[in-house]
Amino acid sequence: MKGFAYIALAALAAVSTHAHVGLRVPLDEHIIAPSSAWQASPITSSASFAMPAEHMTVYFMMKHEKQHVQELEAIFYAVSDPDNAMYGKHLSLEEIERLTPISQEKIDAVEKFLEGVDAEKEYNHNKDMLKVKLHYSDVEKLFDTKVARFTHKTGLTLLRATTTPSVPAWISEAIYTVGDLITLPKVRQNKRANVTAAAPSVGAWSNQCTGLSGCSGLITPYVLRERYNIPANSEAVDKNSMAVAEFQGQYFKKSDLEAFNSGCKVNVNVAKVVGGNEDTAGIEAELDIEYIGALAPEVPLTVIYSSEYSLLNWAQQISTMTDAPLVHSVSYGNDEKQQTGVSYMDSVNVQFMKAGTRGLTIMFASGDQGVCGREGCGIFVKRFKPDFPGGSPYITMVGGTDFVTKSVVGDEKVWSDGGGGFSDTFDIPAYQKDAVAAYKAAPDADLPPQSWWNNTGRGYPDIAALGGQVNSYCVVVNGMANGVAGTSASCPTAASVFAKLNGIRLKNGKSPLGFLNPFIYKNGAAFNDVTQGTNPGNGKYGFKAIKGWDAASGWGTPDFEKLSKLM
Repeated sequence: MKGFAYIALAALAAVSTHAHVGLRVPLDEHIIAPSSAWQASPITSSASFAMPAEHMTVYFMMKHEKQHVQELEAIFYAVSDPDNAMYGKHLSLEEIERLTPISQEKIDAVEKFLEGVDAEKEYNHNKDMLKVKLHYSDVEKLFDTKVARFTHKTGLTLLRATTTPSVPAWISEAIYTVGDLITLPKVRQNKRANVTAAAPSVGAWSNQCTGLSGCSGLITPYVLRERYNIPANSEAVDKNSMAVAEFQGQYFKKSDLEAFNSGCKVNVNVAKVVGGNEDTAGIEAELDIEYIGALAPEVPLTVIYSSEYSLLNWAQQISTMTDAPLVHSVSYGNDEKQQTGVSYMDSVNVQFMKAGTRGLTIMFASGDQGVCGREGCGIFVKRFKPDFPGGSPYITMVGGTDFVTKSVVGDEKVWSDGGGGFSDTFDIPAYQKDAVAAYKAAPDADLPPQSWWNNTGRGYPDIAALGGQVNSYCVVVNGMANGVAGTSASCPTAASVFAKLNGIRLKNGKSPLGFLNPFIYKNGAAFNDVTQGTNPGNGKYGFKAIKGWDAASGWGTPDFEKLSKLM
């Protein structure tokens, strides 16, 4: 695994000395400069720093032994490969804990570090993540930093470090890093880049959501069922389950789900909510819930909520669930360059591998800014900005498509704003080596200039689904039908397909699919190949869709009928 250097701390040559703690080393994290969206109050202002009663939640990512992570990775791939004798022989939480143990010495080191402060602590099942709620003044003392209040233009506020945090050298062998000290997330703003607010056009298909006139000309569950051969009625199967992850105030309104159910004659039902339960309308949450629930109504749906966008908090939540949902759809992400360091991404990747080894399917949306990502391609140094976790080899990425002909259910093309490309951090995994090589060698790929992207990086997306703006999705928000687009629509749509496929396997006494990519790359013919379009976003270049796998649409969009025959 490229980047898995097993160092969460910078070299000791960079140490500084503090009389009260001795030798210290900076965390392997870089300060992310506030953007126009995030602003810190001036240091001299009384409003700059957090009030005394306010707290921060940070995550100590415990360092595994290198050999243990290599063993985990080997088993992760073995249980996920249809051609391996271990396929489907997923491990339990207890077995994973024995496979990747954290020594008592490392736990004691972190506990010693936290002595003398008022800390609310929660270990995950494996004890390789420690969630800690700390008073901001204790954060400043423990990590030798300053904490400021950052305010987003939407009104969201976070407490974050403003100078590079450090820890005593003696704790360096116990942790990769301490997460969520610095990160300033990309905040969803009513899916500004993705919402089509104009009045819906009258399409060639009839509006089968007859109780919602605003759905005319928009994608509805009926359109998706027709395009992807998804059966309207499937048998509920014991132990099948799926989930969506929501962050940053994205709740759902029960009355909106009821209106969507009534207007479209579907049966969306949330079986369980983890982490919060406000009855307020969030367009992101309601998009996810309405479509994954409408397409797979027989599969119990869990909504996993966190107030901040934190992959670590989300990983902590599912890693402590003994009955974690089998399929997870996550429509959030940031650029690799927006992560605080490689050690942070490595820590998250370990959690992805643990999930897949348990038999969980983790799917992420590939983003809505094309190849240039959220930061843009740059003015002086022109470079694509790959996504994280898009660049992770250990999850399934879902890109976005449009219908070639507006309002005609048929062939698809790449959505120009759909995320795709190649990681700058992680190497090409074995399961996609041949597919990526074929794409790069294809004469009709018309690849962008090599200086713009990493020729040795993991390619994504793996698959795609409708998500563009030619025909946006009809979503009920605050009682009204809205047109919504983006890979945030693509991901729950694709996730519903694999949740239904799990139902077939479970009914037949088989294991769930778990990590999908080895299966996907061996069965590319079961997807609707997308051979038109590119994904430049607002940039000059993008990756082109061609026959077979490509870095704009992956293998294409799912065909449930074909996939079901492979179960």
